[in-house]
Parts: sequence; C-alpha cells; structure tokens
Amino acid sequence: MRPVIPMAPMWPDLPPPPPPAPETARRPPWRAPSEARCVALWDRFKMPAHIRAHSAKVALVASQVAEAARAKGFEVCVDTVRASALLHDIAKAYCIKHGGHHGQLGGAWVMAVTGNPVLAQGVIHHMYWPFEMDFRRFFTPLAVLYGDKRVAHDTIVPIESRFGDLLDRYGKTQEIRDRIAETNRQAKQIESVLSQLLEKDLNAHDFDSRRLVD
Repeated sequence: MRPVIPMAPMWPDLPPPPPPAPETARRPPWRAPSEARCVALWDRFKMPAHIRAHSAKVALVASQVAEAARAKGFEVCVDTVRASALLHDIAKAYCIKHGGHHGQLGGAWVMAVTGNPVLAQGVIHHMYWPFEMDFRRFFTPLAVLYGDKRVAHDTIVPIESRFGDLLDRYGKTQEIRDRIAETNRQAKQIESVLSQLLEKDLNAHDFDSRRLVD
C-alpha cells in the first residue's frame, strides 16, 4: 500500500481582518445616491406624482429612525436608508400597468443603476421581511419597511390607520386579508423592537416635527 500523505488544509487559518477605521466604520463600501439623483431616477422610470409624494414621506420617517439609531451607536448609513426609502416604489407604476412584483423588479432596477446591494435590499423587502429581525445586520430594509407602514398615501399615520386603508382598498378575499393582517403584525413587532432599541415611543411620533433625535 502506498503511504497516505496528509494534505494541507484547503483554507489556511488566517487571522481575522482588522476593524474598520473610525472614519469609515459607519459608511458601507457602496455609495448611496443623493436625493437629487433619486429624483432623476424617479424621472427616468416615470414615477407618478402621488407615488413620489408617498416615497418622500417614507424617506422622512425612515431617515429619522436611522439618525436616532446612529445616535445610539448603531453603524447606520443614513444616506443609504434615505435613498432606499426614496426608491422603494420605483417600479410600482410599471407593475400596476404590466404586472409583476414591484419590490423585486424595483430592487433589480435599483441594483442595476446604483450597484448598492444594501439599498436594493430595502427596495425588495419593503413590504415584508422574511428573515430574522436583526437590526444591527439588516437595519436599512427594516427601517424602510417601517417607514412604508407609517405612510398612507402621502400622510404619516399610525400603523393601524395604514392597514385599515389597505384592507379597504385591497382586502377582496380572505387570503388577501390574512396576508395584510400578517404584515400588520410584523410592522407592529418592528415598531416595538425599534422603540425599545431607540428608547422612544415611535407610535407617539408624527415625524413631521423632525424631533426624533434629541
């Protein structure tokens, strides 16, 4: 028999990477588009005025939540959260006309034009979050989802009001009503966890006052 020659490990035991420098610790490696660039993308993808108004209010809520989280020490890029919220409904008008999932299509469009997967993740999952609710790993999509659930049309409202409007407009079958109820439950859970993390009663904030960060 030939002697068995031990093989070197496929992956060497490397030391962990160094921590990021302080000035870059809160910046992702992908740039977020400015608000002006987001508006240019609204124009490019022919977003109607009422969806623009809705998106602007969602960005107002999500970015204030992000600012409060950063003040608490979370590694949050507020610009990424704001841009993701501004672009979360970029494909909605197209999908209303032609069909399809506006979160998935919008995420693909946003990834193609920005190259920012964190931003695109917020667009894809702004209706429902299917993974663990880890705010330190997934702050952007959870903040965008929460912002969307606080805005009915172009008005910031409590979660219950938002879902009452959804039931009135879309609750045609029991399956749809059950799905709306599940997203309502998740939105309340997100609000509860965020309120604990930020030590603020988010349900009591109208966000138009811009006083979420003390």
